[in-house]
Amino acid sequence: MTEILGAARVLGLERAARPLASELDYLDLVDRGFPVRSLDRIVAVVAPTDTSFKYRIVPKASLARRKPAKRLSPGQSVIVARLASVWAQALRIWKSEEAARAFLYRQHPLLGERRPIDLVLENEIGAELVRGVLGRLEHGSAV
Repeated sequence: MTEILGAARVLGLERAARPLASELDYLDLVDRGFPVRSLDRIVAVVAPTDTSFKYRIVPKASLARRKPAKRLSPGQSVIVARLASVWAQALRIWKSEEAARAFLYRQHPLLGERRPIDLVLENEIGAELVRGVLGRLEHGSAV
């Protein structure tokens, strides 16, 4: 539950008034669709200088349609949750936003010289590969 709680904090979803009691609470939030502000929060930490990064997650036209409702779709929320989870793990391991960001944007030999950020955004399998590398780094067995 640690990465889920870390992701929820990054996204601004866990508040003192309504703490997440379990992973199922988080799943319910994903199913309802995260608030659009959660996208803004993850983009602000993962890609603070890239003004177009959020459109890699939610296309510009889709985001324009979503803003009045103030909620992302469940599918878009899954991508945001996946990115927030990997970010929380990278931040825990690297101890600074700059180091975590450098890891995500640098090609890695254990990922076939692909950038972790690209794999995370691609699909859940890519995110699992990145989580695996982070786990190996945490335990001292990664290149």
